Amino acid sequence: MKQIRIPMPARYGINTVLIVALLIAGNSILAAGLVNRAQSAVLIQVCIYIILAVSLNVATGYLGQLPLGHAGFMAVGAYAGALFWKSIPLPGAASIVGGLLVAGVVAAVFGIAIGIPALRLKGDYLAIITLGFGEIIRVAIINLPSITGGTPGLKNIPKHSSFTVVYLCVVATCVVIHMMMKSRHGRAILSIRENEIAAESCGINTTYYKVMAFTVSAFFAGIAGALYAGNQGLLVPSGFDFMTSINILVIVVLGGMGSMVGSVIAATVLTSLPLALQSFNEYRMIIYSLLLVVVMVFKPSGLMGTYDFSLSRLLEKAINKLLGRKKPGKGGAAS
Repeated sequence: MKQIRIPMPARYGINTVLIVALLIAGNSILAAGLVNRAQSAVLIQVCIYIILAVSLNVATGYLGQLPLGHAGFMAVGAYAGALFWKSIPLPGAASIVGGLLVAGVVAAVFGIAIGIPALRLKGDYLAIITLGFGEIIRVAIINLPSITGGTPGLKNIPKHSSFTVVYLCVVATCVVIHMMMKSRHGRAILSIRENEIAAESCGINTTYYKVMAFTVSAFFAGIAGALYAGNQGLLVPSGFDFMTSINILVIVVLGGMGSMVGSVIAATVLTSLPLALQSFNEYRMIIYSLLLVVVMVFKPSGLMGTYDFSLSRLLEKAINKLLGRKKPGKGGAAS
């Protein structure tokens, strides 16, 4: 008997219902006071790091490159969004959307400017040049106190990053990147990861798609930076140092390079772990490090490898299993 397939409009409907349900549940939990102030702050931080990890996954997991300057794009977006919010007062949602778009576009411009020369290099050389970019951005922030506030930081930033705003940005980021990777542009990016020479011989403009992936990654990192600024209310250059880029890369590697759901899970675990280990404050970093070592030893491909979760496929399997319908055999006959 033929297996049941969920039509595409129904799949979109199921995903939309799930997204709305999670948003309502999250707001209800916060409104009811079931989580304290520290836990709600961690929840927003988790969402911000999900955006950072998923965006970096475009350049590392899908494109197959190794940039180490993601904190630099985050910093550019954070300061661009913060300065917009401080200098251009707009009503309500217009101010939030405007600041996020400005942050993303400015970070994307920096992504193009850095990506065109940097992506001609590979491996360690690309890592070094992007690492240098991140440090240049941080030093420039310190040495432009009239604009960025310098070492003391940029203060009195409007706190626009509510749970609803951050959650919707997470959803938009995941949806846009998922749609891009399922399109012909995404297949071209994946072909470059598998074999750049073969991709180029098939007529794929490898330079264009490498810069495109790098720019998309920078765009969403800039949005995450603006959300970070709107959550903290204060920006200091030390918040965008080399270790920030490493932490984001660790999340991507731990979750699985090329797996969006892996990045989401790893960002959630690693961001909330310090709060969970507060009672073991003296041994917190040891436990954190041991966890990473254990995962890399026993699951070097990351928690999820290259697997991407699909709710629709899961429902299809469950329905067909309940109805006793199996895939056709090798001969093509349904069992």
